[in-house]
Amino acid sequence: MKGKATSFDIAYQAGVSQSTVSRALRDSPAVNQETKDRIFAIAKQLNYKVDKNASNLRKQRSGTLALLLFEDPTVDDSQINPFFLSMLGSITRACTKRGHDLLVSFQQLCDDWHAEYEDSKKADGIILLGYGDFIDYEEKLNQLLAQKTHFVCWGAKVQGHPEFTIRSNNQQGGRLAGEHLLKLGRSSFAFIGNASEHSPEFFERYQGFIQALSTQNIKADAVPQYDAISTEQAGFDATLKLLAAGHQPDAIFAASDLIAIGVMRALQQQGMQVPADVAVVGFDDIPVASFASPALTTIQQNTTLAGEMLVVNLLKLIAQENIEQTEIEPKIIVRRSCGAAPTDSI
Repeated sequence: MKGKATSFDIAYQAGVSQSTVSRALRDSPAVNQETKDRIFAIAKQLNYKVDKNASNLRKQRSGTLALLLFEDPTVDDSQINPFFLSMLGSITRACTKRGHDLLVSFQQLCDDWHAEYEDSKKADGIILLGYGDFIDYEEKLNQLLAQKTHFVCWGAKVQGHPEFTIRSNNQQGGRLAGEHLLKLGRSSFAFIGNASEHSPEFFERYQGFIQALSTQNIKADAVPQYDAISTEQAGFDATLKLLAAGHQPDAIFAASDLIAIGVMRALQQQGMQVPADVAVVGFDDIPVASFASPALTTIQQNTTLAGEMLVVNLLKLIAQENIEQTEIEPKIIVRRSCGAAPTDSI
């Protein structure tokens, strides 16, 4: 073929119309996946590249998405929760696959997010990761809604707009943790992590955990709960408070892996063995979980799928297309911190 390939060339080889090619390259749900795969393969073979400038002029779009990361307390200077770092790669790849650039910055929690990004045409839409205290953060989301900004976020639900959130089934994750510990014969439990509307994801994990324990007539008031934000230090400090209060659980469910690592360090400092004396389960399956000592049993959130879904759903909102999936099912990754031989997942 001489000259630069066009969408008509792709259409001819794929045996579809040029408009179908255009929709497929935009990842429109109007085109089935088999046809999309065939069109993408032919486009790659022909070295076809979308003319983003021409396309964006027609649609009055920038061809850029903004990723705003909430600053978290960390042991290093990154100020980025490692769970979100693992999601960043899949978000970047998903943008590239769909011909979009990605603008990454920290959330400054000011009153004019929309002016800084979509309204100023810096980006067509915003992906939000992290939120700190959700009661404070919810006001910012309401400002975005009022400005009719295109956005999606990871985690807690946006009131009245479930389609704006990609999230793990946190209650199911909590149930998996509780069921696993019960199956191991553990009989006294504690939960480390905030459990209130200020941290809705942690609260849902706590609720799922209590639901699992209730099947064995273990009530919530028999399960001590100590607040902790998602850091190792917070988990360490909360566990020392738990032990100082006289509680002696043989199993602890931590609301995140970072908290769980702090929990294990506190237990070991106090001369307790994990898992012989206390089994520990975390939540997230961040990379360091498998290198902890002992390796941490945890509830895995699929960050690869999450990153892909955040991009796909945001582009669908921008294109005013229907959202089909917003929730990801968790699974338990069994390692040594519960005293059982490792398995792939449950």
